[in-house]
Amino acid sequence: QVQLVESGGGLVQAGGSLRLSCAAPGRSLDLYDMGWYRQATGKQRELVAQITRSGGTNYADSVKGRFTISKDIARSSVALQMSRLQPEDTAVYYCWARALRQYWGQGTQVTVSS
Repeated sequence: QVQLVESGGGLVQAGGSLRLSCAAPGRSLDLYDMGWYRQATGKQRELVAQITRSGGTNYADSVKGRFTISKDIARSSVALQMSRLQPEDTAVYYCWARALRQYWGQGTQVTVSS
């Protein structure tokens, strides 16, 4: 079982920035594909960004150029730097990891006010 612990959510005004972090204590993240998904109220969970075990990245079109995903192998953590946030980015953000199976964090709320 892989434990994923998210932090960094909160309330921010439109145009602001937030940084989400996901820790996987005791795990070597170079063995996992990692990413962030989000789920807004009344909507399906959707991919935000992924980073593969080899370091390749993939972003949803809606966040390209605004969000950056990065992996810190030494700290066993993955971060999502979010800039120029908009109200439509409001959602619960979930950390995700995949090796032979996939794992999810508990989610962290991001609220962007207009």
